[in-house]
Formats: sequence, C-alpha cells, structure tokens
Amino acid sequence: MQNFFNSNYLKNFLNSPTKKRLAENFLSLSALQAVNYLLPLITFPYLVRVLGPEKFGLIAFAQAFIGYFIILTNYGFNLSATREISINRDKKEKVSEIFNSVMMVKLLLGILSFFILVLILIFIPKFRNDWLVYIFTFGMVIGQILFPVWFFQGMERMKYITILNIIAKGIFTICIFVFIRKMTDYLYVPLINSMGFLVAGGLSLRIVSKDFGIKFILPSFKTLKYQLKEGWHIFISTVAISLYTTSNTFVLGLFANNTIVGYYAAAEKIVKAVQGLLTPVSQTVYPYFSKLYSIDKKRAAIILRKALYLIGGITFLISGVVSMFSPLISKIVLGPLFLESIPVLRILIFIVFAIGVNNILGIQGLVAFGYKGEFAKIVGFCSLFHLGIITILILRYSLIGIAIGTVITESLIGVIEYSVLKRKKIL
Repeated sequence: MQNFFNSNYLKNFLNSPTKKRLAENFLSLSALQAVNYLLPLITFPYLVRVLGPEKFGLIAFAQAFIGYFIILTNYGFNLSATREISINRDKKEKVSEIFNSVMMVKLLLGILSFFILVLILIFIPKFRNDWLVYIFTFGMVIGQILFPVWFFQGMERMKYITILNIIAKGIFTICIFVFIRKMTDYLYVPLINSMGFLVAGGLSLRIVSKDFGIKFILPSFKTLKYQLKEGWHIFISTVAISLYTTSNTFVLGLFANNTIVGYYAAAEKIVKAVQGLLTPVSQTVYPYFSKLYSIDKKRAAIILRKALYLIGGITFLISGVVSMFSPLISKIVLGPLFLESIPVLRILIFIVFAIGVNNILGIQGLVAFGYKGEFAKIVGFCSLFHLGIITILILRYSLIGIAIGTVITESLIGVIEYSVLKRKKIL
C-alpha cells in the first residue's frame, strides 16, 4: 500500500492512458446510474400508487413482451459489435463498415419485429384487447435500434451513453408528472417512455456522424452476413438469458391476472434498480478485458480472479442487507397496496449476488476470453431448466415460486461457468 502512494508510482498510474480512459468511462457510467436511481425514486413510487397493481401489471407485462423484440433487434451486437469496434477503433474505415452493417441488420430485424407484433395483435385476444399499450411500447424497440450503445462502448466513450440516457430519463420523468394524474392515464406511460428512447436515439446518430465522422452508406451483403455470424452465439445466449429474466413477468402473466403480475413486477423493479449498480462495472471492463485478452492472456486471467472476489463479496453484502430490510423498503417505495411484494423481494434480491458473479464468470470471462460457444450452451441449457422449474413453482407457489426458481437458475449458471473456467485453466 505504501508503494502505491509513492509519488512516482501514483503519477505513472494516473498518467496511463488506458487507466485514465477506464476511470473516465467508469465515472460516466456511474453518473448515469446515479441518475437512473434518482429519477425512479421519484417516478416509480408515484406510478405504482397512481396506477395500482392491475394497470402497473399490464404495463409491466407489455414491456416484458416487447422486450423480446428488443432482444431480436439487438441480436447480440451489444457484445459482439462492441468487441469488433474495440479491436478496430483506430481504423476509421473499418469502424464505419462495422457501424453501417450492424445498423442495417438492426433495421431489417426491426421491420420483421413490427410485422410479427401486428400479427399477434390481430390473432391473439389477450393482446388484441389492449393493442394500443403494445403499439406504444414498441417505440422502445425503434429507440433501441437508433441508439448504438455498442458503438460508444467499443470506442470507450461512455460519456455519450450517459448524456443521452439522462435526456431520455429526463423526458420520461417530467412527462409522467405532467400527464399521469389518474389510473385511466395508464396508456400515456408506454408512450412517454418510448418518446424518451426515440429522442435519445435520434441525437445519438447525430453524434456518431458529427463527432466520429461516420458516414452512413449502404453496406455490402458480405459484411451483413459477417455481422450476423459474429453475433449469432451472443444472440442465442441473450434469448436464453431472457427466458429466466424478462420472461419471468411474461410467463407469470400467462398464468395469472394483471394484479398478480403487478405485485411481482414491483418487487422485480426494486431488484433491478439494485442490480443496476453492477452496470457501470460491466460496461466499463468488458471492452478492456476483450482488448487485454488479445494482448496478454495471463494478465487478463489474474485480473478476472480479482474481479470475481471483489464483485462477489460486494453483491452478497448488498443482497443480504436489502433482504433484511425488505418490509421497510417495500413500505417506502411501493406503499400499502403492494404488501404481497415483500416476500418476493426478500427472496429475489439474492439474484443480485448471483448475477454479479455470473457477469464476471460469463461475460467478462467466457465471452471476453473468446468462449462464446460455451457461454451460449450454458445459458441455453439453464434457460430450458428455468422455464420448467418456474412453471412448476408458479402453479404451486405463485409469486414466491417464481422468485425461488429464478435464484436457483442463476446459482446453477454460476456453478457451471466456474467449472468451465477452471477446466480452461483461466481461474
């Protein structure tokens, strides 16, 4: 420790371009997360009280459903394209080629997604009855297509992600208090949310063109095919992951009414807010690990082990504290109409620990180190396991069952990923 505070050592540390960039990116994403916490602290308690469990459950179900289209249009590019941009960021023409080919694929997938949505709204009564909710929520898909988070991550310019997300969140927050005054105003919630995404997406394209000099040109079929191939394993992994994340609300909605969904979604919202603490760490170090592994595999493995111990310890402590104080947290955040959310929160919060460990083992470990196929197989197997176990547990224990099943699945993933990394002699 004394050596660290040695003036020369500290000076060299601070003057390192890589470490300075990592620090800047981490601070930018931390600022974003701070805003992400501050604004929901204002809007979320207000929304659940105004809308009540039933309408809040309907909106949560719609977002979970539309989330599948976001997964389809992202197509794993948030990892595969980030890695491509990170490796080639000093080659302007190559970066431009990657950007245009990825954006074209996302646009085509967006058109396909809307066509599928329209067919579902026409032929399935459960969706047709509230069709406007789903149409308004679909604006999030368009916004996500326009907002190239993967590009800014790969270029390690996280400040743009921060600024644009704050704009989107700011629009949502202001409009919620202006337009949402009573339960019957629930239709405006997805519309306002989508509007924030669309504004941020439009601004991001201007930044990409103006600040990075990227020209929008029609990519070749060969580059489109290459990007589809590169993102395939991550896409399959993401689909599989969604089966035990966003699918929880969706599957529950197939078996239960909107009120029950509302109880679960409210507890899950708190858990995801806490889980968001990990986002700056994950988004900052993934491009770093990808680059470092291509240069020095041994050093990358050493840093991975240290990250595992650090993140594991912090997330376990956070999960335990939130679980202990879940009745108080629920009372303050959700109010008296959501008492049924308390036991769900008390159990479900431990996925913060599991996901924290799994992110280090899976994304920063297997994916960044080039084992995308192994990662895809693990989450594919565990997603099928998850669907089976939560269906059984929902039918038997309802809300509590889905919380227990989710924690079991996340824990299983961690055990398998750790075993694979040990076998590969990375850990």
